[in-house]
Amino acid sequence: MQIVFLGTSGSWPTPKRNVSAVAVKRGPEIVLFDCGEGTQRQFMQSRLSFMQVSRVFLSHFHGDHFLGLPGMVQSMSMNGRGPPLEVYGPRGVERLVGELLSLGYFTPGFAVKAKEVPPGGAVDGGEYTVTAHEAVHTVPCLSYVLEERPRPGRFSVERAEALGVPTGPLFSRLQEGETVRVGNRTVRPEDVLGPPRRGRKIVYTGDTMPYEDLVSIARRADVLIHDATSDAALEEKANRYGHSSSRQAAEVAKAAAVGLLVLTHLSPRYEDPTTILEDAKKVFPNTRVAEDFMEIEVPYPD
Repeated sequence: MQIVFLGTSGSWPTPKRNVSAVAVKRGPEIVLFDCGEGTQRQFMQSRLSFMQVSRVFLSHFHGDHFLGLPGMVQSMSMNGRGPPLEVYGPRGVERLVGELLSLGYFTPGFAVKAKEVPPGGAVDGGEYTVTAHEAVHTVPCLSYVLEERPRPGRFSVERAEALGVPTGPLFSRLQEGETVRVGNRTVRPEDVLGPPRRGRKIVYTGDTMPYEDLVSIARRADVLIHDATSDAALEEKANRYGHSSSRQAAEVAKAAAVGLLVLTHLSPRYEDPTTILEDAKKVFPNTRVAEDFMEIEVPYPD
């Protein structure tokens, strides 16, 4: 799993940062969180392709989080996309997407399916789920948790051989959860597999002040991507507009025992993010400030 930051600025683009868009790549599929203006061009400057985006999760309807959607859809269509695109977001997302895609004379050459995901609701991605949680912003806003399903436990070759299972296809069938017969003996997956291992977990807060449930939502996340609009000096102002400081993001990361904290949605006033990073690292050392096109590999936890 790979996270690629396509846009890391808050409110409006800067010469170095585009507005919010975070891509999570799993195999051939890309899940996109927010789609600020110009996202399709950011894709073109990255190693990713917007044609691989299967689902878009919009946190809320401030322009810096959704205005890139019609442009990206048009680029997809003009490049011959066939599979449908799923778009999720807070209440009103169906109307918003319908209006965006009805502008001018352009009609997509593929289906764009928009659907509200209420707080507590989940989208089944097959090998993963994306769950929505209510954030605390100046308009309805969602935080999202992408979590992979548990993986089978480690396969014990020694235990399998002791039970008479020959090396070869039967090993694979057991690893895939299938019971097999070896002579007169039945061998079950639990006979040769250790306890299930958790999948990877990524949390994207969207625009938000710190809120009580966020710690439990982010618990043991491999990566927490958190709104860090300001440094600690402007924390009160950030909160007034429904945002967090980097210090507050670090407090959440520490309390939730996450693996890595990544700060994004920086106010354009910060040409140099040094104070933002320093304030966070005092609380939670394993912190990074996202930059456009920064890539993070997310390994399995074990």
